[in-house]
Amino acid sequence: MNHQTMATALLLKTSLFRTLSFTSKPFSLYPLPLKSHSFHLKAAMAEGSEIIEKEEAGVVGEEKKKVFVAGATGNTGKRIVQQLLAKGFAVKAGVRDVDKAKTSFSEGNPDLQFVSVKGQDWNLGEEDYSNHHKILVCFGDACVQVKADVTEGSTKLAEAIGGDTDAVICATGFRRSLNLLTPWKVDNFGTVNLVEACRNLGVKRFVHVSSILVNGAAMGQLLNPAYIFLNVFGLVLVAKLQAENHIRKSGINYTIVRPGGLKNDPPNGNIVMEPEDTLYDGSISRDQVAEVAVEALVHPEADYKVVEIVARADAPKKTFPELFGSVKQR
Repeated sequence: MNHQTMATALLLKTSLFRTLSFTSKPFSLYPLPLKSHSFHLKAAMAEGSEIIEKEEAGVVGEEKKKVFVAGATGNTGKRIVQQLLAKGFAVKAGVRDVDKAKTSFSEGNPDLQFVSVKGQDWNLGEEDYSNHHKILVCFGDACVQVKADVTEGSTKLAEAIGGDTDAVICATGFRRSLNLLTPWKVDNFGTVNLVEACRNLGVKRFVHVSSILVNGAAMGQLLNPAYIFLNVFGLVLVAKLQAENHIRKSGINYTIVRPGGLKNDPPNGNIVMEPEDTLYDGSISRDQVAEVAVEALVHPEADYKVVEIVARADAPKKTFPELFGSVKQR
């Protein structure tokens, strides 16, 4: 091949690369590209569940998309981490205790990184506000410490999240205590700090796990026993609603997931997804809540939406594009 022919071939190859790489399309965090026929899906839970997992993934020529999960060792957060890893994402797990976190997940996974702010509970049930704390960034048994002042809020959270993060999933939740300010520290201020950290870093995607009935007053559900019970603990639903409002005004591409009563049992029934301020009762497996949170990153139909979810045995089985697509933006 002469020099002119080689130059022409190189030019055509470069042009094709640019065409494929910079085509405008909806923002999606699915860890592409994948080898053709490199994975297949199978049912992971009981019959009738929509939970699926990937057996193999081949990510070629591109780093995996990285997702930061706040509250990663919580009952729902742990499931979110597991499903993200199964789908081929790299995960930064925001945890309170690295040693405890290591016992919660399989060892030796190179796609799982633990990030812990010493003195701050990522489930945000108890906090120690001494002047300076440490951010621990751990890969396996190797940890690096960075000074952090948690009273500076989003600035130090941004250090924990890191500039290489593509999306954040917030699965934090307060622990019941006699301190009635705890829900506001957790479900309001904690979430707001995460959102502001994402804005500072330029993170483009935020998925938040909230609750049905957060707007119960406007729904005429003031006397709903669930609304009364949850708000006994420092008006937690009011705190969550205020945090949701901040997310919606942030400019970040968000999905707010409002599940019904959370169950640790395997899924029993199919997911029912409704628009905001629709559902006022019902329950759902945490496995399905985690699945919805992860699938929201994959499907553009979930962008800029608030969805409410429960599971019902008599509900028809639907794909996630169908579920998210049935809910209209407000």
